[in-house]
Amino acid sequence: MNYEFHTLFQVRLATEEDIPAIMSITTEAFEKYRELAGVETTAALHETYEDVKRDLETKIVLIAFTDGVPVGSVRLEMLDEHTAYLSRFGVKLTSQNNGIGKSIMNIVDKIMIDKGVTHLKLHTGAKITSLVRFYYGRGFYIDSTDKSRGYVRALLVKEYEKKENTNND
Repeated sequence: MNYEFHTLFQVRLATEEDIPAIMSITTEAFEKYRELAGVETTAALHETYEDVKRDLETKIVLIAFTDGVPVGSVRLEMLDEHTAYLSRFGVKLTSQNNGIGKSIMNIVDKIMIDKGVTHLKLHTGAKITSLVRFYYGRGFYIDSTDKSRGYVRALLVKEYEKKENTNND
């Protein structure tokens, strides 16, 4: 299936050629996340080219462009037939608060519904009000919290209606 959407910017499935841009976006976004969460580091800041390449092979990896410049990316992993996990969602700092994140999440929603996902999960810093507010605005709720990474992380969940199987061929 070809997931390509054109709005004020373009979002498409990432390719191996996009890895340097994805790594740059992820580093910039997660440096800010690290700062806001008040932690020394996060796993996202230590991933390698090979880590991203492996994600391209095993996950849905989207990249967003504004005027041909990469500005955002996200990774989606199917955990089972109806559950997916969202990770490494980042938007360049200079492109935040202008609708790119919301638009990427709208595309994520379309893909999840298309795939029959009923629950999309993610973790974020529970004390990062701007992120929690962003995800609440997209229909997520806090399912639980833990301190397994040295700070309070919230497990957020978004529920989708189960897609009815219609055969109107």
